[in-house]
This record gives sequence, C-alpha cells and structure tokens, in this order.
Amino acid sequence: MSFLQELRNGVKEVGSALREPEEVALRWYEQGREGVEPLSPMVFLLLTLTAILCTATYGVTMGMGQSGAAMLQKGFNAPIAAGLSWLITLPTLYILNSLLGSKLDLPTTTLAALITVSFGALAMLASVPINWFFTVAIGNRSFTLFINLIVFSGVGMSMSNVFIRVMKALEPQRTFPTLWLGLVTAIGSELFYLLGLFEF
Repeated sequence: MSFLQELRNGVKEVGSALREPEEVALRWYEQGREGVEPLSPMVFLLLTLTAILCTATYGVTMGMGQSGAAMLQKGFNAPIAAGLSWLITLPTLYILNSLLGSKLDLPTTTLAALITVSFGALAMLASVPINWFFTVAIGNRSFTLFINLIVFSGVGMSMSNVFIRVMKALEPQRTFPTLWLGLVTAIGSELFYLLGLFEF
C-alpha cells in the first residue's frame, strides 16, 4: 500500500474514531481475529495531529482582544499545555488500569486516551465561535475568563463521556479509572495557567 493510500485510510479512521470511538478502539484491540478489519497504526499520528491543530486553533481565540503576538503565542502554548498534561498522566492511566485488573496493553490504552483527547480537542474547536463571539461582543476580561471556564467544563464532560464509553466497550465487566480524567484536568488547568493562557 502506498503512503498516500495509507494516509487516506488513516484520515477515514480518524473520522470513524471521532464518530464511533468504541468501534475503532475495539477494532484495534481485536485485530488479528477472524473477520476484524485491521486498523492502521497511522491513526495514532493522525489523532495526535487532530488534537494539536484543534487545540491550537482554540488557543488563538484565547488571545483575541490582545495583540496578534498574544494570539500566536496562545495558539502555540495551548497544545503544549494540553499535550504535556496528557503525556504526564498517560503512565498513570496504564498503571491504574493494571492495578484494577485490566488486561489492556499499552498501545490499546494509549489509543483509548488519544481518542478521548482528540474528541475533547474537537469539542474545543466547535467552541471557537462561542469564545470569539463573547470576547468580541462583551470585551470584559472577567467575563471572557468565565466563558472559557464554561467551555473547558463542557469539553471535560464530553471527554468523560467518550472515555467511559470506550473503556466499557473494551472491558465491559471491569471498573475503570475515571480518576485519570480528573488528573488530566488538574494538570492541564495548572499548565494553562502557568503558560498564561488564562490571562485575558
């Protein structure tokens, strides 16, 4: 298969992962079994790029009302903050899963986390018009912070929903560590604050 064909297939799989996250995670987990269509490893890279681009776009809107340099800086810092929070907490997810009796391997756990993070980043992208409208229309720093906190809360809830659905699909009879999402949120919020993303 050529690189372009593999890339096209990977893009389709990312679309499937964001529409039907449980099905894509199960395909990866069960590949090799008879009748299961294999999932391209390129989906890992493309999900990561999706998360970076969507988060960066939202980050740019967090700098509106300031200078163009601030918009670019926040567009650069947002995926760094989100990516670091995910990378820091991924080993914790795998360890907690193992302690709770999970049989999932590291690539499957990583894919479940990546699907969750990419879905959250897509929710952030969908919230760009909301942030843009209220930042331009109201122009009050405290209100802008309030709107961004509401957006982040909504994104967190959507990520929780996707994560729970994916983990239940992979291991229906097992307890899963929703604590991980709280950890990602706490570390991500701290990094967003430290990198000046909440300064309006």
